[in-house]
Amino acid sequence: MPIPSRAALVDHLVRTRIAGDVATPRDNNLSHYRRLANGDRHYWLGLELGDRWADEQDVLAVMAERCGVVDDPEHRAGQDTIDPELTVDGLDRMAARLRKAAAGRQRVLFATGHPGALLDVHSRTAAALRAAGCDIVRIPGGLTADEGYVVQFADVAVFERGASLWHTHSPEPMRAILGALETPPDLVVADHGWAGCAGQLGVDAMGYADCNDPALFIGEAEGSLQVTVPLDDHVLDPRFYEPMTAYLLDAAGLSA
Repeated sequence: MPIPSRAALVDHLVRTRIAGDVATPRDNNLSHYRRLANGDRHYWLGLELGDRWADEQDVLAVMAERCGVVDDPEHRAGQDTIDPELTVDGLDRMAARLRKAAAGRQRVLFATGHPGALLDVHSRTAAALRAAGCDIVRIPGGLTADEGYVVQFADVAVFERGASLWHTHSPEPMRAILGALETPPDLVVADHGWAGCAGQLGVDAMGYADCNDPALFIGEAEGSLQVTVPLDDHVLDPRFYEPMTAYLLDAAGLSA
């Protein structure tokens, strides 16, 4: 695939609604911000936020700054946004850390709670790092969490139940992996609770996050996560993420 320029990628992100006017509605975003602020741990995505974010307006301010949602607290319904420039900025930060991993031939673990959308993004990144000499962590067999199984598919850890790969925000699958490994990875690249749990447990972690998942953006603001890339994490066609992945790997020096 041709490597898009920054301008071409921004245009693609907006056209495919990975960023720009995204499908996630404003009322859903605000509901999640409020639940995080009210201490609902489901929305903490494995992070320990204490009482530091008890004001939902503080959460909104972080999301406006780091994700590009509308900063007006009176905007309660209808459309919300992700700033595509912030998406590309996040990809550039992620690329810098991937370049460091490749240079050090580090041990890297990939995981996703969005196998229907982001599996290929993670898998291609894993393949590129392996080609650069990194050790892509192979998780132990037989791991369980949340009444299901933690398995690995195309180098990416996922949650399986009833012969299907599940969408999950839970940190428990990552907790099971890290608890079973003799040596923690040097880097985790993930999303949802997989990324939040790793960062909370002191592992270098980066993640992708939607505008209704504020915890990972707070995690980056507080330093628990190294990078959080804002995007719609489940658009119509998973192939829409391919130009983004190509840009990321090229920026990391991994496209060859």
